[in-house]
Amino acid sequence: MIEFAALFAVAGAASNAVGTAFQRKAAATTRSSGLRLLAELVRRPAWVIGMAGVIGAAVFQSLALVNGPLALVQPLFILELPFALLAASSLMHRRLPGRGWWGVGGVVAGLALALASAAPHGATDEAPLTRWVPALVLSVGAMTAAVLTAGRRRPPALRAALLGAAAAIGNALTAALLKSATGTFADHGFTAFLTAWQTYGFALAGVSAVVLLENALQVGPLAASQPALTIGDATVSLALGIVLFDEKIRTGWWLLPVLLGALLIIAGVLALSRAVQNIVDTGR
Repeated sequence: MIEFAALFAVAGAASNAVGTAFQRKAAATTRSSGLRLLAELVRRPAWVIGMAGVIGAAVFQSLALVNGPLALVQPLFILELPFALLAASSLMHRRLPGRGWWGVGGVVAGLALALASAAPHGATDEAPLTRWVPALVLSVGAMTAAVLTAGRRRPPALRAALLGAAAAIGNALTAALLKSATGTFADHGFTAFLTAWQTYGFALAGVSAVVLLENALQVGPLAASQPALTIGDATVSLALGIVLFDEKIRTGWWLLPVLLGALLIIAGVLALSRAVQNIVDTGR
């Protein structure tokens, strides 16, 4: 079923990217922040379309997590970055320069190399509270620290990156809780799903991640928030998969191509981040 997990994860990344692009378009026209920002955005059609993309991504993500390990599914969401930048370029009637396409290639090739070499495998849907408690404390603590550091006196790009990183941790935590909750649903039925604390945990974490993402998109450029969001999500999800669900990756000499893949991803992200500053107007 690992192939289905990968397919659903890629579909989720594409859906979330389109949703993010529409949300960015809506958020760029307001100066509000916090919950007031969210209350204003819900009345905008572009934001509603964006949320439909996000909801679709959540459905695909659930299907992916049921069929495969967290350490495979969430890193595939790195593809959201090139998808999002390409979607945003189309919405704004702009065109990525040549280096942007090299960035897309670097991200895709690096991700393929890293995942093929690491070969994430082995997973369980359940984790004891002795693992959940420290994972929750560290995740929420890191999110809080990032938000507090992203004060109004910080440069816009840094604020966007910090809030994007906080949203990334929230997304990874949401995915871990979602995996556990959907596993409960698959194994024990709908009643058990409704009574599981993870069900309400992923809902709360998901809402928090959405609020953080909206503010990250509003305070600074997509080139700052999106890399922090996608790379942070993959990294934290990998750690949570290993710690919570006993997922495994190949080690030994396999770590060399994994490292090379990670470097290609970083190079691709940096190329995309620079390219988005020089997007060419298509004149439409």
